[in-house]
Amino acid sequence: MLYYPEFSKTVERVAGVPAEEAEPAACLTLQMLARRISEGEAADLAEHLPARLRRCLAYEGPQEKFGLQDFLHRIGQHLNTDRPTAERVAVGVFAALLQAVGRKEFHDMRSQLPRDFQPLLDQAVAAAPAPPVDDEHPPARFSLPEFLDRIVRRGVEPDRAQHAAEAVLEILALRITGGEVDDLIPLVPRELRPALRRGMKLGGGRGMRMPLEDFLVEIAKREHVDYDVALQHARAVLATLHESIGDKEFADLVAQLPNEYRWMLLEEYA
Repeated sequence: MLYYPEFSKTVERVAGVPAEEAEPAACLTLQMLARRISEGEAADLAEHLPARLRRCLAYEGPQEKFGLQDFLHRIGQHLNTDRPTAERVAVGVFAALLQAVGRKEFHDMRSQLPRDFQPLLDQAVAAAPAPPVDDEHPPARFSLPEFLDRIVRRGVEPDRAQHAAEAVLEILALRITGGEVDDLIPLVPRELRPALRRGMKLGGGRGMRMPLEDFLVEIAKREHVDYDVALQHARAVLATLHESIGDKEFADLVAQLPNEYRWMLLEEYA
């Protein structure tokens, strides 16, 4: 369980609100959330919250079906503030909620919210403090040496394999949504997870649009190699990532990439 001062500090930092405004803003946002998710899910979330905030998720009426715009409008109206501020408050509270309940419970909650909430939730994932110990997650399918060995077998020099993996994963995390990055993190070796988090933070969890050429140029910059080498490394790392995360998760990842990425980078499309 997260203690209230930590929850409040995350809301203050992300939302940019004074300390005295953090609790009413958090409680109001949680009240609106409780109207939008099931009673059972609200109760599951409340178990992980500081005692003084649990009451904010207590709602016994029927589940409502409003979208993000209505959600933010209600927050802004009750706090007597504008939409950008209401959005920052929502992101801050969801970031603190993730910190309090953990990734699995947060994933269960977000699965009950409609598609238009997802970019805002991705921003919250990117803004939330990293877990103090990298791992609430079990080990990935491959250890770091196994992951790097597979990259080397695809033609990357052994002394460049880890640098290549980190560069490709960082730019990939910049390109895809925070929700997808969040799903990938427990599936790669622990030592490579910071690269995914860096990319997600750089992109704000939104999934930054970039042509394939820019994608490869960014990898080349981080590795200090030329474009053709960056292309080779991207192919090797993504093929290894496929083996590490499995077909289903890789299909979800590929669905976020334009056709030019698939044809140039992925073995099954080459």
